[in-house]
Amino acid sequence: MHLSPLIRIAALLSFACLVSFSAFAAPQPARLTPANLAVIVNEADPNSVEVGEYYLQARQIPAQNLIKVKLPTGKVQLSAWEFAGVRSNILTRLGPEIQAIVMVWTTPYAVECNSITSAMTLGYDAQQCKKTCDPGKPSPYFNSEISLPYTSLGIRPSMLLPVESVEQAKALIDRGVFSSFRLLPSSAYLLTTSDQARNARVPMFPKPMQIAASQLTIQRIEADSIQDRKDVMFYFTGKISVPHLDTLTFRPGAIADHLTSSGGDLLGKSQMSSLRWLDAGATGSYGTVSEPCNYWQKFPAPSIVMKHYLQGETLIESYWKSVAWPAQGLFIGEPLAAPYAGTTAAPGP
Repeated sequence: MHLSPLIRIAALLSFACLVSFSAFAAPQPARLTPANLAVIVNEADPNSVEVGEYYLQARQIPAQNLIKVKLPTGKVQLSAWEFAGVRSNILTRLGPEIQAIVMVWTTPYAVECNSITSAMTLGYDAQQCKKTCDPGKPSPYFNSEISLPYTSLGIRPSMLLPVESVEQAKALIDRGVFSSFRLLPSSAYLLTTSDQARNARVPMFPKPMQIAASQLTIQRIEADSIQDRKDVMFYFTGKISVPHLDTLTFRPGAIADHLTSSGGDLLGKSQMSSLRWLDAGATGSYGTVSEPCNYWQKFPAPSIVMKHYLQGETLIESYWKSVAWPAQGLFIGEPLAAPYAGTTAAPGP
């Protein structure tokens, strides 16, 4: 991961000052429902078909929201030309009530240098692939209060639900469903690590506080990792690999990711895959599929994803709204998780 120009640090700090957790006291917006979600499965992948059917039942998603396509199995990256046909096939079959998309497979997860979730949502961005370390194209959905993105913006936020293991995929779905049943005391762990190049989001961390209505304690920690914590709802850090995940207990609906170059290369070996967060018990994660350089805008801004999640929005809404330049970023997990639905968060001290 290469350093981005230092001149952007000033802009970053200025922006961070504008993000106030007092926004958590705002009225809850309407959020996406199962009827608004299209479920895309790959007929050539038995795991995809089985998990897709399970997801429809678990979330009571209308049967007509299931879309079947045929994709090559085991191929991690599609060309722009290949993807154009897939995307057109899917979009032409969606009605105006569909506001978001979940793709139920592990591969493919990239479209050249773009993530498949960004390419599905915003279209393939060829300009980003000319030089992946260049700034990205701004997302119109970033930090918005929009509740119906297709109706308002003509875009459908997309997420990948991985199916390497049918058992683990079903457990992931169950965590998302269970997240709405009972709110437990939880913590957000925001780490400043020894890896300076990957600490680009630290100025975006909110201050330590307790948010009583959400039963959430926000902790800022200077360490390369945490271990033996049993109440993890948020875990944001910056490292090539994050140890001790097997010692953690994630709450249903938990969001966790690490800022690094290729976390979104799910089956890659050079750095820790974002899949490891889901394996450890998180419900959503994120990583880039090509070298992004360390622009904070290409990664989830912790203050923003937490703000929207604590307002009761779904995981897919909150996560997507937290990334300013999402072309290279892959969103993975169970999109309808909403552990804070039904709560009214109060501002911290």
